[in-house]
Amino acid sequence: MYERRIKVFIAASVALLAIGVLRLVQMQLLADSSLRDEITALKEQGGRSQQLQTLRGQILDRHGKVLATDIPQFQIAIDYQLSRFWDSRVIYAKLMLARASKVNPALREVELHNEVTTRKEDIRRIIRDCTKFGVSETDIAAQIRRMNDRIWNLRTFLAWLRNDHDPNIVAEYAPRISSIPLSVARADFERQYPDPNERLKRIIRVDDIRDMYESQPLLELKTEDDIFAAQIEFMDTNDVKIIPRGRRTYPYGTVAAQTIGWVGGATQDYHKALFEKDPLASYLEGEICGRRPGVEYVCEPILRGRRGELVYDIDRELVRHTETEFGRDVQLTLDIELQRRIEEHLTDPTQNANADANMAAVVIEILSGDILALVSLPTFNCNRVHLDYAKLAADKNHPLLNRTVAQHYPPGSSVKPIILIAGMETGATTADRIIRCPAAKAPGRWPSCWIWKQNHAGHDWQWENNARNAIKGSCNIYFSHVANEVEPNDLQQWLFAFGYGHRLPLAPPLPDPNDPLRRQLRQVPGQIGSRYVPANAKIESLEDLPALQKGDRPLFGIGQGNLWATPLQVANSFATLARGGRSKPPRLFLNPKSPADERARRAVDLQISTLTLQTVHDGMDAVVNEPGGTAYSEFHPSDLAQQGVKVLGKTGSTERPYHAWFAGFAEDQDGAKIALAIVVEGGAHGSSDAAPLARDIVQFCVEEGYLGGATSASPLPADASN
Repeated sequence: MYERRIKVFIAASVALLAIGVLRLVQMQLLADSSLRDEITALKEQGGRSQQLQTLRGQILDRHGKVLATDIPQFQIAIDYQLSRFWDSRVIYAKLMLARASKVNPALREVELHNEVTTRKEDIRRIIRDCTKFGVSETDIAAQIRRMNDRIWNLRTFLAWLRNDHDPNIVAEYAPRISSIPLSVARADFERQYPDPNERLKRIIRVDDIRDMYESQPLLELKTEDDIFAAQIEFMDTNDVKIIPRGRRTYPYGTVAAQTIGWVGGATQDYHKALFEKDPLASYLEGEICGRRPGVEYVCEPILRGRRGELVYDIDRELVRHTETEFGRDVQLTLDIELQRRIEEHLTDPTQNANADANMAAVVIEILSGDILALVSLPTFNCNRVHLDYAKLAADKNHPLLNRTVAQHYPPGSSVKPIILIAGMETGATTADRIIRCPAAKAPGRWPSCWIWKQNHAGHDWQWENNARNAIKGSCNIYFSHVANEVEPNDLQQWLFAFGYGHRLPLAPPLPDPNDPLRRQLRQVPGQIGSRYVPANAKIESLEDLPALQKGDRPLFGIGQGNLWATPLQVANSFATLARGGRSKPPRLFLNPKSPADERARRAVDLQISTLTLQTVHDGMDAVVNEPGGTAYSEFHPSDLAQQGVKVLGKTGSTERPYHAWFAGFAEDQDGAKIALAIVVEGGAHGSSDAAPLARDIVQFCVEEGYLGGATSASPLPADASN
């Protein structure tokens, strides 16, 4: 019986051995592709990858001038596999594991001691060498400790999360587990594992964090000589590398800061959500992204780019190489030099008595609809915003706010041309109709004329107060009565058609369909109803707005009450007037663009009669170019007419809040046109506080080539939809 069992055992063993030999032959000789794939996969699992840096795309103005770019920044970086030997927690944990080894623990402890001694001496040498680049040994040692602390804290958090953690803590912070405070996780970890040595063992087993296998920055190299010297100094040091990184810089500093925006750490969940499913675009520790609400944020899907990757197997053989994709450039319609000149002029106390006031100005090229300038003052320096953010956020003047699109104001008398169009096109008034403006206070709750408030006079003594002259003299009596005679819904329809009461389409040209935020510049819709509309309200049609009550119409006629608009909306409405009543969305993004974007920007004829347009234009001409016009005294001394440039416009002043406006358009003899709007917060009179600034902005447009004999300062093709 025993011999029989022996024979069976030997036979079984031989059979198993034969199977193994045959399998080995198959592996070596038959070259089975699936088997090779399995082996390759296993080798890759034991290998590692190296991700390559990408560069963020540039932001350019209409002429290709750089508004935001990444400049190379070279750093001395150390591998965590070396720096960890400067961490006593790691050393102690390794010592525990060595002593607990079942195979010759004494020898393992000696080997660990020798390794620690050697590696610490390497670190000391690196610290000494770094002092040659202008930093102290203390600072470099502190940077290594900070690096080690950050990675140790992450290992601690993951050790807690992967072991017997309290599920109630995770549930409390779900789905944002990363928002669980480390102190909370550490306290629960200590409750679950009171023995500190047991916690250390579990922490040291966490070895799958990317940063543990990548170089971490020690110091920045300031000059080319430093870069060259560092390469020589650390040529033979495997654990130290000279790595390039991109640092975002803004060559124009404060100019157009609110529109361009800035970048900061990708720390919030909504930042990370954009690329969370793309491992080569997702944000790593310390990487940056565009911060709300400027172009840097809006165009993040375009500017971001994707890292390259080198994947090595366990034998350190390169098995896969993914090329780096640099971020794409974004080109804006802004003319940064024009913008700079306007900003400098408005803040110059020798040129502007209100230089310290909050202001906003917009310039639009009529033919293309391109926004040439979006000026919001006060401003800030994009290169310093990450350092000055707390101060800027607390500033009562709100420099971070883009007043051109994210702040609305009562438009005052600047809206009167639109009110006249609504009145004439609905039959509520005619060009020849005279509405008396006597030297008397208006009865009841009707608004009095500004001329009565200032001089106890009326317009009747100056002229027949018809439609054209009412615009010329900005008669409150005339326009409050006209607005009161237009049906509320009709009045809203005309305001809406001219771009009031809803956001203008300033979305990036290629919005990422996977971005849940559908990024846009932060805009407020304004107000053209009797109830307040929240700033975040979704307004797509007139039906989304609250109704206009009949009693509110007189104040709408003079641009006050519940009528509010952004400077961009006001400038855009005058661009529509300059096109002869053809409405077209303004454009901020030139490239990249899509056919859908171009189709959406085709001009829409508002079907305004020739007589109505002529009456409105004639009145706006008189405002600027005839004695008695509210802006005549400011424009008459200029030599714009001698340069072949004619300005049509409208002044505006508001009370409670007090602001000064000028809006209009300018054209030259060759047909080139620009529209503009400017508001001075706290200004007393549009004629004296805003009109002279508008006059100077028009002159800048002449000098930059947009008016005065050149059809455009830009070689950009005209939009065929005009």
